[in-house]
Amino acid sequence: MNPAFFAIVVLAVAVEAAAGFGATVITVTLASHLLPLDEVLATFMPVNVVLALWILARNRALVDRRLLFRRILPTMGLGFLVGLLLVDRLGHPYLKATFGLLVVGLAAGELIGAHEAPPPSPFAARTALLGAGLIHGLFACGGPLLVWVVGRELPDKGRFRATLQAVWLGLGVLLLVRYALAESLTATTLGHSAWLLLALVVALPIGEAVHRRIAPAPFRRAVFSLLLFAGGALAVRAVLPS
Repeated sequence: MNPAFFAIVVLAVAVEAAAGFGATVITVTLASHLLPLDEVLATFMPVNVVLALWILARNRALVDRRLLFRRILPTMGLGFLVGLLLVDRLGHPYLKATFGLLVVGLAAGELIGAHEAPPPSPFAARTALLGAGLIHGLFACGGPLLVWVVGRELPDKGRFRATLQAVWLGLGVLLLVRYALAESLTATTLGHSAWLLLALVVALPIGEAVHRRIAPAPFRRAVFSLLLFAGGALAVRAVLPS
């Protein structure tokens, strides 16, 4: 197991446990400098599923089921299925760069604009959720657009995190099925995933402590600052030579 990859996963898990998202974007952005992207995703996704299951099991009462089942899953799920169908045809780097720049714009607008901004319009929310699903099916990194919608509608940090984990768990399981069918999920990658589970032992207590201590306003700023970083990193990573 690559020690640098392990350290990246520790960081990613701590951020996810604290904020409710960010683990996949951080891992993909940083670890793809070390390993092929397919190997990174196939190795990390089982860990991400376990992480989501752990957080969700401890906080399932906080899930906003109305938002999850009536709006997020139907719309994002449709985009996700389309992304899976197109994943071998639309891998152009500038598509990911455009997505990253869109996320930068959304996050910057939130950080610069009003703290009391209303939820997005129904059309904007549906469009963002559809785009989130599409990007997640293509790159497993659709979280930023989902966070933009949920972050505006669920200001409570506990409900925000728990609802996102329900989404990550469901989509993560579907991605594992896809990786298995594509034969990128192998005994070797699963062995590396088992070692990476040790990162949960290290990082989960750190992330949980941060989540408990941070106040709502700084939490909101931290969430959208992370989005700003993640979007910029994705855009840069997409256009840099491999």
